[in-house]
Amino acid sequence: MVGSKSPIPWLKTVLLTAGLILFIVPFVVLILNSFKENKAITSNPLSLPERLDFTNYKNAFEQMNYLTAFSNTLVITLVSVLLISMFAAMTAHYFVRNNTKFNQYTFMIMVASMIIPFQAIMIPLVKIYGSLGMLDNKWSLIYMYLGFGSSLAVFIYHGFVKSIPAELEEAAMIDGCTRTQTFFRIVFPVLTPTTATIAILNVLWIWNDYLLPSLILVDPEQRTLPLSTYSFQGTYTSDYGPLMAALVLTILPIIVVYLFAQKYIIQGVMQGSIK
Repeated sequence: MVGSKSPIPWLKTVLLTAGLILFIVPFVVLILNSFKENKAITSNPLSLPERLDFTNYKNAFEQMNYLTAFSNTLVITLVSVLLISMFAAMTAHYFVRNNTKFNQYTFMIMVASMIIPFQAIMIPLVKIYGSLGMLDNKWSLIYMYLGFGSSLAVFIYHGFVKSIPAELEEAAMIDGCTRTQTFFRIVFPVLTPTTATIAILNVLWIWNDYLLPSLILVDPEQRTLPLSTYSFQGTYTSDYGPLMAALVLTILPIIVVYLFAQKYIIQGVMQGSIK
């Protein structure tokens, strides 16, 4: 009918609003319960706190040894992301510029490895590296993150490197650059939007990861922030108030990072779709 408005835009708005509410409600409930006592949480978790009492945050900060856990998480995340970005970019560049059958099969194997669930290999992983004495060490955890995170990063970099003209590198080498200098001075700077996207995605993954650190790190002094929240879990009961506060303290830094870096994620995704 001429002049009638399609209901599709309104339907999209309603669905997106419903999805937004579903995502926000758990965070709101978490924040509200972080100011309440255990009795109030268990009796009615959806109620508003009677007052803003920061006692739970103080207890959580002390009990989870926040500064130590934060420094462990920061070191593991930054070093892992740096190594993944660097080695994945170099690997993808090598695969693209040396398009041999061996490199094609190797790239296909790396891509195929992304479909293997971590739960299928976690027991052999712990058994093998435990026999080598490589458990309970943050550097072993960084090494494992490098292995698990490289496949996706190489896959993303691979498509972007193919869009870089080879003549650009040849011109740099004619001017006297070595292959290594050409990569770091010409190729890697061009990959900055891709590197930002990969770095942010890996930061979100590694910072919030619980399963792999729980298998590797045993010493309380080595624990990351997600592992430190386990100290509020008892055999029969849980200290819900400080636990909620600890979860807020754990996710707050990564939320701040995401808010400042979300434009780079959007930029990287858009450039990836264009390429």
